[in-house]
Amino acid sequence: MSNRLEKESSLYLRQHAENPVNWYPWGEEAFAASREQDKPLLVSIGYSACHWCHVMAHESFEDSYVADIMNNHFICVKVDREERPDIDHVYVEAVQMFNQSAGWPLNIFCLPDGEPFWGGTYFPPEDKGQGIVPWPQLLMRIADHYKRTKDEMVENAENVVKNLVHANDAQSSGGDEWNHGLLLEAARVLCGSHDDEHGGFTPAPKFPSPMKMDFLLALRESHACSQTSGLGERIDAVAHKTLTAMGRGGLFDQVGGGFARYSVDAEWKIPHFEKMLYDNALLLATYARTMRRQPDPLFAAVVEETVAWLRQDMLSPEGGFYSSRDADSEGEEGKHYAWTPKQVKEILGEEDGATFCEAYDVTTEGNFDNGASNPVLTADFEQRQVLAPLRTKLLEARSERPAPSRDEKQVTAWNALLIRGLAEAGFAFGRKEWLTLARETADWAWDNLRHEDGTLHAVRYPGKNAAGPGFLDDYAFLAEAILTLASFVDWIEPGASSTYQARAIELAEIALARFRDPKLPGFFFTADDQEAPAQARKKLWYDNALPSGNSSLLRVFASLHQLTGEQRWFREFSEARAAYPNLARRVPQGIGHALAALAEQAIGITVIKIKDCPVEPLVETLRKKPYRLVHLRVTEDAEQPTGYQLCVGTECKQPSEDVLEITRLLYGEEEG
Repeated sequence: MSNRLEKESSLYLRQHAENPVNWYPWGEEAFAASREQDKPLLVSIGYSACHWCHVMAHESFEDSYVADIMNNHFICVKVDREERPDIDHVYVEAVQMFNQSAGWPLNIFCLPDGEPFWGGTYFPPEDKGQGIVPWPQLLMRIADHYKRTKDEMVENAENVVKNLVHANDAQSSGGDEWNHGLLLEAARVLCGSHDDEHGGFTPAPKFPSPMKMDFLLALRESHACSQTSGLGERIDAVAHKTLTAMGRGGLFDQVGGGFARYSVDAEWKIPHFEKMLYDNALLLATYARTMRRQPDPLFAAVVEETVAWLRQDMLSPEGGFYSSRDADSEGEEGKHYAWTPKQVKEILGEEDGATFCEAYDVTTEGNFDNGASNPVLTADFEQRQVLAPLRTKLLEARSERPAPSRDEKQVTAWNALLIRGLAEAGFAFGRKEWLTLARETADWAWDNLRHEDGTLHAVRYPGKNAAGPGFLDDYAFLAEAILTLASFVDWIEPGASSTYQARAIELAEIALARFRDPKLPGFFFTADDQEAPAQARKKLWYDNALPSGNSSLLRVFASLHQLTGEQRWFREFSEARAAYPNLARRVPQGIGHALAALAEQAIGITVIKIKDCPVEPLVETLRKKPYRLVHLRVTEDAEQPTGYQLCVGTECKQPSEDVLEITRLLYGEEEG
């Protein structure tokens, strides 16, 4: 018998529609039932590709005994965090207050109005000796406390909400004014935390850190960096080591392309196998930027194969990209991706199979579960190229295996990140077709993800109109992405940049009208006409798996000031920047995307105006130079002189028809 989730659009919610738990979707019906029955809310949050969400569902939510406890004592609410990131952000932060860490599945106990009084993540159905209280036992404890000491829980919840609201500005206020020296300090901290043996910035588990590296790569081109002994070389070493380790390791799907979510070990061998659109989108841009300073054929191959996977597996026939591939297939995590030597040799033959196994660390003992191995490249790059036909054969054979499920919802913010990634990769690798795909996706988003009044929706489901309120990330990421596309689109259609720049301005103006804090720096995650979960309207300063929307707006405001010359955009940038001195000192690891935007503005955002000169030679020269934030603009303005004209800040150089002269001016290179 189905519960209330049967008719929901979300794949994750529908995955729980046959549970014996009497799940409600988030909404007034659940709150009313909680009030009327005087039962606490149990809000359980996850996403369709989450392995441990599946584990807890199978162990507890599908069990009739456990479901009876949940139904008798709680009003149970299921939330897809990808559909409702506003709910997820509030409760993740609340659980961090209780437990210092949070993840998914996230299970929060709340008052009938949604205010949280306790919560945690995964709980087993019985004592497994892990020091985690069993789920049924926890449920009974909470239910008993709610009946006997409800006043204490009300007080606790009120304090949690006060702390959630206070945290909006606690880290970002009360500091000195911004100074560019903070960028150098932050870079030293990040480089100092790097794992020089294996790459990455933390012990296991290891996450890709594109925002951190994007900051380091942006700062690398500054005069201050070049004048700081050893810092530039250190940044080069950090970026190359980490991106090489990820590209050779098991985080990257060596057979099919694309990156998994994170590595459970320190050596990048075994990932948490779900593939998320946003990770791959962000890493495209990071690899593209690194490639421009440190050309490496491995980086080119990784980007090529990631784009191929995205086009083949994640692109909807209707336009736009899907969200994710699950970690599990046939009830096991990673089964789709792992190989034994016997399986490899059955497909490739004895000799070729042995060669592949040696090159990719597929051994009899295995590096994964049940004697299977997740391929990790141990051979040199030249052999990797030779083995390409063997990888193709294995991919064809793997396509016959039961595939992990694909979540086909299309998230506005994630598609925006991919537009940016494809645009940067298309430029860096000279691939007009990738830039065209970025443009097609941007046009699709503009046509399909907006309401009639121009506001954005957060999510679109297959065969349905977009739905749900847009959040700050949707506006900020899409404005940033469209400006990135506008930087390069005149390469494929001269003059097209004006359309995309106007769209970015429209999005930025809506963000200013609907999300800004009128009293203090920063922007709220929810719009002023949206009801905030638990009555806690949040500002999000830190990058997590995604950048912070506040940090994306820094880049948007700085670029619009440079492109339009309008002082209002510089005022917006300056007011937003005022939040960051304390954050840069205390938690530089958490604000990489903001630091990248601040570094780009400090170095000088560049506009190159092009009149009556070919774009192609300029692109061919620039894309082989180290990353700088540069906007190319083809113009027919009668007042614009002929040639290429470089403008940085308020200064425009004399136009020149010599591409090399322009790059010399931009990078300060000596002639000869």
